[in-house]
Amino acid sequence: MSTPRYPLVLVPGLLGFVRVLGYPYWYGIVTALRNHGARVFPVLVSAVHSTEVRGEQLLQRIAELREQTGAAKVHLLGHSQGALTARYAAAKKPEWVASVTSVAGPNHGSEMADYLDRRFAAGSWQERCVSALMGVVARGLGWFESGYQGPRLPIDVAAAHRSLTSEGVAAFNAQYPQGLPDTWGGQGAAEVDGVRYYSWAGVITPGVTDRGIRRFEAMSLMCRICARYGFQRETGQCDGLVGRNSSHLGTVFGDSFTFDHLSIVNQPLGLVGKGDDPVRLFVEHAQRLHDAGL
Repeated sequence: MSTPRYPLVLVPGLLGFVRVLGYPYWYGIVTALRNHGARVFPVLVSAVHSTEVRGEQLLQRIAELREQTGAAKVHLLGHSQGALTARYAAAKKPEWVASVTSVAGPNHGSEMADYLDRRFAAGSWQERCVSALMGVVARGLGWFESGYQGPRLPIDVAAAHRSLTSEGVAAFNAQYPQGLPDTWGGQGAAEVDGVRYYSWAGVITPGVTDRGIRRFEAMSLMCRICARYGFQRETGQCDGLVGRNSSHLGTVFGDSFTFDHLSIVNQPLGLVGKGDDPVRLFVEHAQRLHDAGL
């Protein structure tokens, strides 16, 4: 494989991390890309916070990496909320960013976040319990993070939730529309302000996504339950947290790969069933960036 001109920066989603007790968020992906010669840097932003706060943190990481590597630009690959975070950074500093790639990004909002809005009213005891649990998990991730040496990052559960609802993402998109399609389910501009935009996403595929051990694995089961109860507009056309059309950004290389929201980044432990190979998609995309002169 020919390697991209610029470093690849991997941006995690909600409750994201670099490594927790040595266990990586981007399971097998960083190793595969580095084995093919790419410069790869998984970065940490707040596990639970607004897209804008996470985006400002990402800009700091990019500035540090530009100084560290001497690269004028970087490629941003964001999973889930990490895609919105990457979009924010590219909109603010397009001269620092060669491309943004959205991997299962809720670029038009998450119907699951909307469902939680309806199910747990703001200020209710249910909402307070869910928020408290999210806060505990986020703080735990921070305590056991082993891939980041900087200061403790802030947490704001309410701000994170607002950033992922359809209403919250619509407000975000009004300010940062780069790469968004003009029509629902369409493709967006391939390049804006010198930044290339790409995306891919998955759809839970019965008999494939849940095949073998995935049928009983907790993360896969959670995604299947969310897909069944949390979606109205894209029922049967989602990965459990994000709908296929909601994921579209820039050039769409596929929106129905056989992944749930976590197996698209090879989680957990590479147990992704017998469908598409998430690691291969990242390696192929690195080749694609090289072929584009990036």
